[in-house]
Parts: sequence; C-alpha cells; structure tokens
Amino acid sequence: MPETICNTSPIQYLFQCGLLDLLRSLYGEVVIPKAVAAEIHQGRAKGISLPAIDLLGWARIKAPKDPALLPLMTDLGPGEREVLALAVETPNSLAILDDALACRYAAHLGIRLTGTLGILLRAKQQRLVSAVAPIIDQLDQLHFRLDPATRKAVLRMADESSDE
Repeated sequence: MPETICNTSPIQYLFQCGLLDLLRSLYGEVVIPKAVAAEIHQGRAKGISLPAIDLLGWARIKAPKDPALLPLMTDLGPGEREVLALAVETPNSLAILDDALACRYAAHLGIRLTGTLGILLRAKQQRLVSAVAPIIDQLDQLHFRLDPATRKAVLRMADESSDE
C-alpha cells in the first residue's frame, strides 16, 4: 500500500465527527508530518477537540528529509508544506489535504491527492459509512468550508442526490 500523508484539517474534522478510524480502515498506517503533529498538540493545549496523535497506533510521525521545498511555499502553513514535501520525497504516495491552495500545489507537483470529502466517498464505497449527507451536515456545523456546488457534487457522487 502506498504511503499516505495527512494534514491537520482532515484529522481534526474526522475526529470531531467520530470517524477518525476511517483513516486506519482505508489506508492502514498514516504518516503525520512533524509540523502537523505540532499543530495538533498546540490545538489540544488550547482546548480544541483533537486526538492524541501519540496514542494512535496507526499514525507515524515523520519529518521531511530534504527541507529545500519548504521555503518555496511561503503562502502555505507548516503542516501543508511538510505534507507536500513528504509526498514529493515518497513516490506514489497519497496526500490528504483540504486547503485549496495546497491542493493546487499538489496538482502542480503531480502528487496524488484526496481530502476529507474524498475519504467520506471512499468510506461509503467500501460500506464503512452508510451515508455521506449526515456527515456533511455535521461538518457544516463544525464550520468545514464547503460551497453549495461542491456539496451537491459530492452528494451526487455518493448517490445521495435529491435532484433526480
């Protein structure tokens, strides 16, 4: 199985929806960049509902070997930069990112990519969740950024579209 590298927001939103175990179920071991682990530790210290990364047996914290790529992406946060740097270092890896700009960088760099919504679609295909719509509603309550057109497209891909 190719290496899967995850950013903070998918971990946060899946955890807050009670679905963090989808990462393990779908991808086995998941690499958490060192900067992402630091963001999660800082968030937990501020009282944000986030998992204790150190206690996740399927998560492995890793730092990029070659930080040369990191300064080139000044408009991204440290977590996104390290996800992309690790993905560049690891051929055939999968990056899990939600940030639109980070996704554009990933596409430009030829990195395979998914996000929280892609995880939910894959989980439904594999019958790990019965429906995506209620989870998207929950994400909406958590202030996950999702425009109406994307919501409609995701529900259509999940065969949950109401506009037949």
